[in-house]
Amino acid sequence: MSFDVAASAYSRFMGRYSEPLAAKFVALLDVRSGQRALDVGAGPGALTAALAQCLGPGSVAAVEPSASFVTALRARLPDVDVRQAQAEDLPFPDGEFDLTVAQLVVHFMLDPEAGIAEMARVTRPGGLVSACVWDHAGGLGPLATFWRAVRDLDPTAPDESHLPGARNGHLVELFQKAGLDHAEQTTLTVHASFADAETWWEPFTLGVGPAGAYVMTLDAEQRDRLRARCIELLPTAPFTVEATAWTAIART
Repeated sequence: MSFDVAASAYSRFMGRYSEPLAAKFVALLDVRSGQRALDVGAGPGALTAALAQCLGPGSVAAVEPSASFVTALRARLPDVDVRQAQAEDLPFPDGEFDLTVAQLVVHFMLDPEAGIAEMARVTRPGGLVSACVWDHAGGLGPLATFWRAVRDLDPTAPDESHLPGARNGHLVELFQKAGLDHAEQTTLTVHASFADAETWWEPFTLGVGPAGAYVMTLDAEQRDRLRARCIELLPTAPFTVEATAWTAIART
């Protein structure tokens, strides 16, 4: 899946969820001063910023394949080592980091097993490798209402439930196939508040990720029908959306 969109569009689409998720992710990993960390598939930098706040920007590196996101991340965190690269080919030597993490990225890797194996390769022996992916298959991700509305109107439309790591146990399974035999699973849950349905809907029109790509395929009438069905399914405004991510953690 390409994310050839402006970093600001991604932030408007997913930032309400990814920023609080990053804070909980860092807390779960017990990040400590003196560690060196790598954020894989950093996007506009929600997790990178949280790591830099804990460790200092000089102790954090980030890789991201999208040129627009790399530019935005370098502007946001100029003292972080940000490189444009794929997860499957990390530009670092073996054992470079104490902690290698990937937030909301494994399900979009070209080869998840290879990407996770690369994360393990650049982590020192005894270091920590971890990733999290929204629970799309269980209907507990932040886009559950959107995809329910899509299926109501277009039952054959593909959603995100099939993506790697998005179902119970699969992220740990990917870790094990990548050689991290002792991976453990947990969950992280965040909440995002919306003043009204339009504030919730507008980011879906920005073309971000599979949901945005689907909306871009619709004509004006189809888009209006989908918007109306989403609004029917949403709680009365103002409302809060709960979103849960599967998390896998392993020592190298």
